[in-house]
Amino acid sequence: MSAAIWIVQALLAGLFALSGATKLAAPPAELVARIGIVLTKFIGVAELAGAAGLILPAATRFRPHLTPLAAACLGIVMFFATAFHVAHGEAPQAAFTIAIGGLALLVVWGRARKAPIPER
Repeated sequence: MSAAIWIVQALLAGLFALSGATKLAAPPAELVARIGIVLTKFIGVAELAGAAGLILPAATRFRPHLTPLAAACLGIVMFFATAFHVAHGEAPQAAFTIAIGGLALLVVWGRARKAPIPER
């Protein structure tokens, strides 16, 4: 079970790192059209921090309890992303964010209950 959770963590970390980096590198004109420059940049930083939080605490075994916390925070980000997409009539994107949020919650459950990482 631990290996499966590691795979999900790695996939989510890659996805959120790519998404966050894309938001931070996007041209300002493109960002204004969606939800604004400041909010988009904030979400990008939050996604990058969440990606790091999915991997680093568990991999280094230094405060590994932060991994399920990072996953929970990313689940909250996905909840708001889903609400945004639903409000804008973007059903395919909403379905994707629901799936990603579900995987984040799987990591929360897995690392908090099923296969926690012991601290060194």
